[in-house]
Amino acid sequence: MKTNEPVYDGAALTPKLAGLPRWTDRDGWLHREFTTDGWRSTMLLVNAIAFVAEAANHHPDLEVHWSRVVVRLQTHSAGGITDKDLQLAARIDATALWRPIGGFPGLEGQSSGWISS
Repeated sequence: MKTNEPVYDGAALTPKLAGLPRWTDRDGWLHREFTTDGWRSTMLLVNAIAFVAEAANHHPDLEVHWSRVVVRLQTHSAGGITDKDLQLAARIDATALWRPIGGFPGLEGQSSGWISS
């Protein structure tokens, strides 16, 4: 069933992507590739993405490789990129790229590799 949600592409999508610098439009899908330091980090990232996607009830297509994860988002019922995709992309970035900063005693952060982009 097709929905009436606004679909963004071309010039309408460009300003929406300003806050999502590593996300691109590829054939009507939001697309992003994360690089990791290996299998363990890849699987942790996939599980983190799965968690936020399930919480949002909006599920991306994932390509899982040894040291990278490719994420593709599109609202199938709308036939393109919608606000749902943009919101989930922002949440995926916030989750995947979060690092502790000053003020968190005991949280030193991961010391090696991890997720780099």
